[in-house]
Amino acid sequence: MRFSLLKLPLYSTLILLTISSCKETYDEPVISLEDYKIEEGFELEMVASEPLLIAPVAMDFDSKGRIWVTEMPGFMDNIDGLGEDDPTGSIKILEDLDNDGVVDHAKVFLDSLVLPRAIALVYDGLLYAEPPNLYFVEIENDQPKNRVLVDSLYAAEGNPEHQPNGLRLNVDNWIYNAKSHFRYQRKNGKWIKEPTTFRGQWGISHDNFGRLYYNDNSRQLLGDHVLPNRLVRNQFFVPKVGVTQMLTNNQRVYPLNPASVNRGYIKGVLDKDSLLVNVTAACGPLIYRGGGFPTDYNENVFVCVPEANLIKRNILTFNGDKTEAKQAWDNKEFLASYDEGFRPVSLSNGPDGNLYIVDMHRGIIGHHAYLSPYLKKKAEEKRLDTLISFGRILRVKHQDNPVTKTPDLSSLSGTELAQLLKSTNGWIRDRAQHHIIFKNKSEVIPELQELALNADLPLAQIHSLYALKGLNALNFDLLATIASASKDDVTAHAIVLMEDFIAPENVAKASSLFTDLAKKNSATVDLYLSTTVGTWASESKDEFLPLLMLLNEKHTASPIYQEAIVSGFTDITTDSLQVTLSNNEAIASTNLSESIAQNIQLKKDDRPNSIYSRKGIPEDGRTKGAKLFRQICAACHGSWGDGIEGLAPPLMKSEFMAENMDRLGLIILHGLKGPVTVNGTEYEFNNGMPGLKSNKTISDADIASIISYATSAFSDTPKQLRTSRIKELRTVTSKDGAEFTAEELLEVTGK
Repeated sequence: MRFSLLKLPLYSTLILLTISSCKETYDEPVISLEDYKIEEGFELEMVASEPLLIAPVAMDFDSKGRIWVTEMPGFMDNIDGLGEDDPTGSIKILEDLDNDGVVDHAKVFLDSLVLPRAIALVYDGLLYAEPPNLYFVEIENDQPKNRVLVDSLYAAEGNPEHQPNGLRLNVDNWIYNAKSHFRYQRKNGKWIKEPTTFRGQWGISHDNFGRLYYNDNSRQLLGDHVLPNRLVRNQFFVPKVGVTQMLTNNQRVYPLNPASVNRGYIKGVLDKDSLLVNVTAACGPLIYRGGGFPTDYNENVFVCVPEANLIKRNILTFNGDKTEAKQAWDNKEFLASYDEGFRPVSLSNGPDGNLYIVDMHRGIIGHHAYLSPYLKKKAEEKRLDTLISFGRILRVKHQDNPVTKTPDLSSLSGTELAQLLKSTNGWIRDRAQHHIIFKNKSEVIPELQELALNADLPLAQIHSLYALKGLNALNFDLLATIASASKDDVTAHAIVLMEDFIAPENVAKASSLFTDLAKKNSATVDLYLSTTVGTWASESKDEFLPLLMLLNEKHTASPIYQEAIVSGFTDITTDSLQVTLSNNEAIASTNLSESIAQNIQLKKDDRPNSIYSRKGIPEDGRTKGAKLFRQICAACHGSWGDGIEGLAPPLMKSEFMAENMDRLGLIILHGLKGPVTVNGTEYEFNNGMPGLKSNKTISDADIASIISYATSAFSDTPKQLRTSRIKELRTVTSKDGAEFTAEELLEVTGK
């Protein structure tokens, strides 16, 4: 029997879910995918669905190929976002016990979690985020054991859309995050936390080389042109062209059905058919590295667009010192659906070479602090707020991709793991490398060295290099040999890794090698030479100054090379080098001279890059404003801003929400009394509204947050009022020193 939960009457769906909710093993529901349109040659399959999982937001695979999923049912469980802080979240293990490719069993690993948002199966355990903490637990017989607090400041409480997430293990052995400026790694049983470039909003991915990709709501694809942290090692330098770059200006989308989006009332957001024009909630980018699609799909970027019920495909072009993206097609998408419940929020490469989609399958996916009156109305009309007890994992496979059995990595020998570094599947290579390191497979060091020297297998070389680094088994001579005899990408990694061996005995050899490499006139090699030459110059300025001058002369017109050079000034002993360069006539008129001067001044002023001074990401103002509004204002104005008879007038569509913000600031600070006219209707109340001026627990920043939330929630135009202006308005008083009247407000602020 085939059925679709979405096409059942709502009461029938709820009965089905209620009856099944006490079980862990289910008959596999057959859910129709007829409303989904995928690119020719590909197949879309349902892997897991409700009632096995509800509101999934992230997933990972373990060494056996099983799916682990994070559920966040507390997020927008109702249109007001109530119950968000309830411990309803969980992390589950999904299993396919009858081996037919469809999940039929769910096992709870952790429950009673509050808005868990990210997981990573690493170091034979689970790394997971539950605000504000980042935890690591060992896994024994599918049970958590020995939980460790990795970071107590990982994510401030608040809107999950604007707090750290991702937890993506990169080829350099570091774990990176979106909406964060920290990375993590475990060595000898201890967790290390380091600053890194702030990246993106929701979701993060990496390519075969190790560059990172991310996005935000309105920009579908951002990325770094260089390997992580190559441009931020100099604490007093802030790169502007090498990281956090928009890789495509094309934000166009081609949905199948009219979208319900937050600012759909604004001209140009929707077309004449009410179809979304450009992305407004892009998230979850993924570099496809599975090896199971046609070759022209290798390292394509897929992007989730949940507000339009689709997934985009972008084609990357690597230009040595720059990466560019282009949408694969005009007027169509890789995957799109007529089903407005389809909410892809995360993507994963699978151990079988396929692409996996985390479909939150929820009616409302915008946080309540950001919902516009327009979207609230649309959601009610379409009953989107009732679409809450769903969640799915989908699989995309190519029709020519043979079914492969996932090897159990935990049972493989060091030699078998080393051989997997040659796999065409990036997921397999990444995990094999990771297992070699955390299981300390030092017996395969000779095999790894042999792979690292094999220039015919550049991907295996890169993974072997970082496996050797994780085993502390690299040396300068090996890296020098690899750098001189390999393809450009591998040479770049060897140059980076050689910095661990800066010492007097290696200076002459490094100088000679780098000079020879510069003669290749490779954009990639020159870029990474530029990042390292200043660091080596801390050991010998005279030896490396000529190379630095040569690289700058070759690439004077390209700012990323100047950024790379300045980023290499990481040691105090390079100060004299910077002074020498700043007085050099050959660079006086170049970008390098200006960058060096700025770097010197910032160091004198002790003003480092903010990633080295910020401890974490604070709660965003609008979410904080929503909490304060509910605590202070909703009792009289109503949680929807529709007012309460006899207590307070409505805020929804009120001119006080849309016009002069000084007026709104004065009302909140000093209060309002007497008759007040809202939308042409006069309201008279027995008691005036008290102001918050004397409340010592409410700061100027708090009032700014309330205004930011209220104007977003109750008007069509979100607005803000600076805290400095709020401070000034504290001294503006009414004639009698009590609450303002409407007439006095107009006199003070003007009409």
